Amino acid sequence: MKRALLIGVLLSGVLALVPLTNDAYWLRLGTTMLMYGVLALSWNFIGGMAGYPSFAVAAFLGLGAYTGAVAQKFGLPMGWAWVAAGLSALLFATLLGAALLRLRGHYFAIASLVVAEVLRELVNSATELTGGGMGLNLPVPSMISVQAQASFFFYAMLALVLLTFVATVITTHSRLGFGLRCIQQNEAAADMLGVNTTAFKIAAFALSGVFVGIAGAIYASWVHYIEPPDVFDVLYSVKAIVMVLLGGAGSVFGPLLGAAAFLTLEELVWRKFLEVHTGVLGLLIVLLVMFLPRGVLSITQLWKRPKDHRA
Repeated sequence: MKRALLIGVLLSGVLALVPLTNDAYWLRLGTTMLMYGVLALSWNFIGGMAGYPSFAVAAFLGLGAYTGAVAQKFGLPMGWAWVAAGLSALLFATLLGAALLRLRGHYFAIASLVVAEVLRELVNSATELTGGGMGLNLPVPSMISVQAQASFFFYAMLALVLLTFVATVITTHSRLGFGLRCIQQNEAAADMLGVNTTAFKIAAFALSGVFVGIAGAIYASWVHYIEPPDVFDVLYSVKAIVMVLLGGAGSVFGPLLGAAAFLTLEELVWRKFLEVHTGVLGLLIVLLVMFLPRGVLSITQLWKRPKDHRA
């Protein structure tokens, strides 16, 4: 546990040097990668550890973005608006989990997928509060320069991904993590052994929502303008799942590796295949998942296997 936390802090220290390059492209790319890292780590709680295929990431992201935006619209300072976004996502995920986690398999997946669409329609209809389909503008924070502003949001997202990573490490080595792994292996058996599967699943679902909600609020402040099709895009849910599968589901560092790998593929493919980049990217991801079913971390495990000295 201590080793994982130390590695996480060291990686954060290295990433903290990115704004010193004074390169707007790398700063934007770094901020996006960190946000992807939050999405992947968050989905890992419910999908990787408990084995429940949630598609609610887009719902939490959109809810957090609009909660933070509306809070700032009514005069709440940006930092407190981010906190409000996290609390709203936490409460929403807890209540939603209590209702949806009675379902399993594809029934749960479909139900969680619909949530983002329902929230998007609600936001669209609340024109006076959210701007509806016209979107919502956020106040631009007063900074010394555009570079300083971009650096600020980079560090905010870096702090959030570090917080999410610490929560992942603590959960993995706690009773909650053990219970979630039992649920993934055999939920019925875990229930018979006295594991409170309902409470454990709701806790994992709540953890999968709170950090994404804060990320949504930071993203909204970063881009200064949001609209329902953007923040409630189901692709965010799909990307989170793919990133975890690429890195290694249920692991501590896998989601982060998957986020970095996915963003790299996304950037390279987008540059070379502008018109069909989504299709090419999807094909590459399918091939990677087929040949690396346990993610990128499975490569390192192959090197650790003892050699067979039998004749």
